[in-house]
Amino acid sequence: MAAARRRRGARRYRFTEGTAALALRIPEALDSRYGMYVWPCAVVLAQYVWVQRSGLRGKRVLEVGAGVSLPGVLAARCGAAVILSDSEELPQCLQMCRRSCLMNGLPHVPVLGLTWGRISPELLSLTPIDVILGSDVFFDPKDFEDILTTVYFLLEKNPQAQFWTTYQVRSADWSIEALLCKWKLKHTHIPLCSFGADQEHLASSPLPGRHTIEMMIISLAQSEGT
Repeated sequence: MAAARRRRGARRYRFTEGTAALALRIPEALDSRYGMYVWPCAVVLAQYVWVQRSGLRGKRVLEVGAGVSLPGVLAARCGAAVILSDSEELPQCLQMCRRSCLMNGLPHVPVLGLTWGRISPELLSLTPIDVILGSDVFFDPKDFEDILTTVYFLLEKNPQAQFWTTYQVRSADWSIEALLCKWKLKHTHIPLCSFGADQEHLASSPLPGRHTIEMMIISLAQSEGT
């Protein structure tokens, strides 16, 4: 595994719409840790960020479970005030967040250690947030409650905020809808075709398994969102 961890590189992702285009270089490492390379859900969420870019300029954005941070880095390049975060127990993933920022000319983007389900001083001291990003954070069902604990805390502090998330349906035996109801969170499914994420190649990258990816926007049930 030590040898594998030394195998690092970068992949180029290019987002286009009409005459507008933006290319990013995202570091990847061959590693057993989940957050060390770009997964299809991250590319799909980044495509949504790209389509929404005009409304994101000046907005305050937090990416949770960021890993190599493709959606968050794209949001920052589109003019949002971004904070990247991953588990404080995964320093390698936090370092990948920083590498992504440096590779894309964003040396001043803050990177925080935020562990799902833990009300830490870093979480308590976060500045106001408009949008939370999370790609494939609903990966292991044992983590779902912890994820929603953190998301609910953030939405309660920021009642008009929205959580933009993509996830891959890996089993018919689990669903997050019941948990969203339990936490009094409403959700809206966003069809991939509505933001160009049903292309055969997305952001210059083939995405195996994209047909099982879903996107939703989550907010407090009593809030109409932004």
